[in-house]
Amino acid sequence: MSPHTRPEVTAGPTVTVVICAYTTERWHQVRAAVASVLEQDRPAEQVILVIDHCEPLELLSREAFAPADIEVVANEGPIGLSGARNTGTGLATGDVVVFLDDDAVAQPGWLMHHVGQYSDPAVLGVGGLVIPHWVDRAPGWFPAEFGWVVGCSYTGQPTVAGPVRNPIGANMSFRREVLEAVGGFTKELGRVGTATQGCEETELSIRAAGLFPGGRILHVPAAEVHHHVSAARGTWSYFRRRCWAEGRSKARMGRLVQSSHALASERAYVRRVLPQSLGRNLTEALHGRDTASALLKAAAICAGVAITSAGFATGQLAASRSAGGATHGA
Repeated sequence: MSPHTRPEVTAGPTVTVVICAYTTERWHQVRAAVASVLEQDRPAEQVILVIDHCEPLELLSREAFAPADIEVVANEGPIGLSGARNTGTGLATGDVVVFLDDDAVAQPGWLMHHVGQYSDPAVLGVGGLVIPHWVDRAPGWFPAEFGWVVGCSYTGQPTVAGPVRNPIGANMSFRREVLEAVGGFTKELGRVGTATQGCEETELSIRAAGLFPGGRILHVPAAEVHHHVSAARGTWSYFRRRCWAEGRSKARMGRLVQSSHALASERAYVRRVLPQSLGRNLTEALHGRDTASALLKAAAICAGVAITSAGFATGQLAASRSAGGATHGA
């Protein structure tokens, strides 16, 4: 990677960008992610690359990014994405902390669109659009409504800037004071390596909203990144595992936040977005417009809902048994 020089920082809140990486197998993507941050018209005052318990990647990164003045640090917390993000937050000096996945590439204007929202003191956090960049083309059976399976934006999200419950973790920012006030990302949620659990950004967003009444988290489509999607993620087995893990994670998250409104977004998604998508695909199949693909997408929507719901139910059952055991032991 060639060295980058940073242009002058513009007025406004100061910014720290945190990128978390965990394996040398993504080295090409890590380099691209860092380069995309350094090439922003509105530069960050601080860029931190957190290495999640991988010494070879840490050594490689320190050597490669030293000319670009990137702070390469080791995850000081438990292994996993939550620990790595908390390490980055703890070292951040910016008023706003922006998180970018190690396999995502920020598009021109990305950082400016994040930072520009914080002129409104009510804004707690911002999320942007995450466009999938498939190594192979997207499978014909893959429904756009399940873009979250591969960590990307999905049909059903707002198409214009507006308030949301939580951002997508691959492309999000928060005021540093908000992250500090809520105590960072919970260690009970979040990815560890290639494991498919998540919801740590959702849980944090719910806690932030509860702690700062009247505060808002915005979805800003103009803050766009392109997210690398490997061929392995375009398989039915990954789709199945990810849906199951999402259900389990949502059950765990619901237990942690203990709010009747914690899963309101998911309920609206299942009741409104998915039936419309299912009907549209069945209509297309009925009228002979790419019949096979439309039927496969309809089947995937049904299967995705069923698997995610089953994962959620088993997660609730496991939590109930754990709570019962703890009570009995007491």
